[in-house]
Amino acid sequence: MSSRLLVVEEPIDVYQAFAEDVAGEIKRAHEQGKNLNLILPIGPISQYPILAEICNRDRISFRNVFISLMDEYLDWQGRPIPVENPLSFQAVFEGFINLLDVELRPLPAQWVVPDPFDIGRVEKFFKPRGGIDVCYGGVGVHGHIAFNEPPVSRYGKISLEEFAASKSRIVVLAPETFVINALRAKGGEFKNFPTMAVTIGMELILSSKRIRLFCDGGTRQQEAIYQFVHGEIDVSYPVSILRNHSDVILTADKLSALKASNSG
Repeated sequence: MSSRLLVVEEPIDVYQAFAEDVAGEIKRAHEQGKNLNLILPIGPISQYPILAEICNRDRISFRNVFISLMDEYLDWQGRPIPVENPLSFQAVFEGFINLLDVELRPLPAQWVVPDPFDIGRVEKFFKPRGGIDVCYGGVGVHGHIAFNEPPVSRYGKISLEEFAASKSRIVVLAPETFVINALRAKGGEFKNFPTMAVTIGMELILSSKRIRLFCDGGTRQQEAIYQFVHGEIDVSYPVSILRNHSDVILTADKLSALKASNSG
């Protein structure tokens, strides 16, 4: 078994571990008198109510925390979906913030969402703050982190080095991602489901001091986790590229990690 893979019993244990990890990072930063720079995902999201409960209970403040979300959905014209849309990642994150006691919440200037009309927004946000301390995320069905899906182009092959250096950009969702996300978020209702997104690139993710991934997807994530632990480092499963990072841990429930565990 790889030291990069941590297996817990059930999905609820994944969410608990995720919430405790974030809370622990914030608490340590407070104790050291430092700011903390984080990238956070909207997927998974079940950790956020648990995190809010921990922070409210232990009086853990976000006032020294600077955050960017990983990505945001765009409509078919490449424009951000309205924040009133329940699929909006920004709206989901604002919902989490509203669960925090008022005095513990990050100020509006402390967090950003990737913006297709200011494509370098996230890079510019973190650069004067010394870079990213921890990048949190999930893993897609074909191993994508954020919406860094395996690159397929009719104009040529994108090398491992080029993909690892990719920056924030607009992407068209792969068909399998579109289907799975519509199944999870809207019970298979495909009408008006976003077909595009703006995402941070692999360069930002790999530049983070620590990377922490959390997987609760069961059978749909088994191959991606296997590729993370045992597969060839290749753009066909972007999560495999993270094995080159010095401090990366993937936490998964037993079902999600089954193939990787049985092959170890």
